[in-house]
Amino acid sequence: MKTPNATGNIEMTLETLLNILDHSSDEIFVLNGEKRILYVNQACERHYGLKPTDVIGKYNVDLFEKGYWKPSIVPEVYKRKKPCYMKQQTYIGAELMTSAIPLLNEEGEIELVVITATETQTYKMLKANEAGDESNTTQDEDETGRIITNSGKINRILTFCEKVAPTDSTILIQGESGTGKGVLAHFIHRISKRKSGPFLTINCAAIPEELLESELFGYSKGAFTGASNTGKPGLIEAADGGTVFLDEIGEMPLSLQAKLLQVIQDKQFIPVGGSEMKKVDIRIIAATNQDLIEMINDKRFREDLFYRLNVIDVHLPPLRERKEDIIPLTYNFLNKFNEKYRENKVISEECLNILIHYSWPGNVRQLENLIERLVVISDSIIQVADLPDMITANVEQVTQLALPTSLDKAIDETKRFLIRKSYQTFKSSRKVAKDLDISQTKASKLIREYCVDLMND
Repeated sequence: MKTPNATGNIEMTLETLLNILDHSSDEIFVLNGEKRILYVNQACERHYGLKPTDVIGKYNVDLFEKGYWKPSIVPEVYKRKKPCYMKQQTYIGAELMTSAIPLLNEEGEIELVVITATETQTYKMLKANEAGDESNTTQDEDETGRIITNSGKINRILTFCEKVAPTDSTILIQGESGTGKGVLAHFIHRISKRKSGPFLTINCAAIPEELLESELFGYSKGAFTGASNTGKPGLIEAADGGTVFLDEIGEMPLSLQAKLLQVIQDKQFIPVGGSEMKKVDIRIIAATNQDLIEMINDKRFREDLFYRLNVIDVHLPPLRERKEDIIPLTYNFLNKFNEKYRENKVISEECLNILIHYSWPGNVRQLENLIERLVVISDSIIQVADLPDMITANVEQVTQLALPTSLDKAIDETKRFLIRKSYQTFKSSRKVAKDLDISQTKASKLIREYCVDLMND
């Protein structure tokens, strides 16, 4: 930083100014007269999962039409040429209070528009605490059923699903455990012609085999010992006019697969212990993390049922193959659990860097569970030291992968990473010096240079 000049003011270089703006808690957008984005600070990554380099140079309408936020304040400010204010919702769950200030030239035309957006989470927490409301508030669901993603692979899948959703074709979703197969199934239902009907889910692996048939197809009066005197409709019948999502379809017993095949082919079935055929109007979406072809070869899954289910097939890639989704998903879950636990935690850059390079064997579900844990156990800033050992074991590899191409920048970033990680762990210049095998004087100097934000935490 520059030293004070004769007037007592600190000289502000462009680099210093941009660094200050990037550390603002508010999002800052600058648009030109043609509504093209000239500048955005780092807060956009927290709100949309996009880096500034992904945003600068694009037209504002291009991002709005992709659903990153709603509604848009831009048409109003360019129409009125006066300051405008609006509440907005980002697609990863942040609620923003947004202001747009137009800067006019001598002819009265808009030259620039400065848009700032503040998260309302803090104010919501204060208001809830003042009211003494002990209940958890959940965020409103996006009525469009938008799935949070910046991945080209997932966007192509969503486009494909938008084409097949209006039909009644059976869909088979395949992918590793935790990739979001249930979320995709619900998305398809919500954009289908059956969206006003029920969406019912049954996990074929979670219900004992002897109960699964009655859960699916219901039973008649006196069908078995302990059965209700009036009988009970099953999931298939209860979903009439809607969608049945059969998760872990590979776990369905062979004895029930023939009965399910009849439902798919003829839209009819007989309840357990009954004799009367029942008609039903449903769509079936099934999901599995198993290799059904291999199961067919092993005589554990019916080939005719597979082809009936596999009319439309969708393969969800694991999270490690769509790393561009890690940041938006992280902030989405952070918003969700901050609100659930009435917290306002933020996540450090070092943590994000590690999360991006981790392999995520448990996929999106593992990431969600991790963020909930971090919100519960961390201080105000989620640090590397808060991460479980199974994730931080990859720290050295992550550091190497994340190094800049410039030698000077690489050295600086390595020093910054090591000193911050050590200080987060030990909180003492003496212990940092011992940990990094440097003098305490040098450790103190590096801590002042790289860890100012951590010293008050």
